Amino acid sequence: MPSFDIISEINWQELDNAINQTNKEALQRYDFKGIKTEIAFDKKEKTITLWCSEEGKLDALNDILQNKIIKRGISLLSLEYQTLEAAFGGSVRQKILIQAGISKDKAKNIIQELKDSKLKVHAQIQDEQVRVSSKSKDDLQSSMALLRSKQDQIKIPMQFSNFRD
Repeated sequence: MPSFDIISEINWQELDNAINQTNKEALQRYDFKGIKTEIAFDKKEKTITLWCSEEGKLDALNDILQNKIIKRGISLLSLEYQTLEAAFGGSVRQKILIQAGISKDKAKNIIQELKDSKLKVHAQIQDEQVRVSSKSKDDLQSSMALLRSKQDQIKIPMQFSNFRD
């Protein structure tokens, strides 16, 4: 029976490179002179922490980071922003969670979208991915097209792999 896997992976090296480029650009830009900024990347916890001594400059730092991430070919859907926190001395901090792998909630949303579409496909959750199978390759391709169009609503970058005939 034909099948494929829906995964959500991130290139960690490219993300690290984007963060390093953001740090370098923030140090060199004139509008950041005299303003302390810091970007901490924790691969184990899958978080990026932006810290800035001025609240207004945190948005500019975030814009630089997003530009570098886009240039590196990483989808912004893989970033989940947390609320802005006040830190010591009037500075601000913001955590960004990195979505790598498909969580159970997102997987359930994907399966529900496939069920609502009335396509004759069967989807099941397998660890951090979703396997979709069907008797017809055409139904599988239609489900891929459907999920690509719903990617912004589901709010997760999806890649399709392991297509089997």
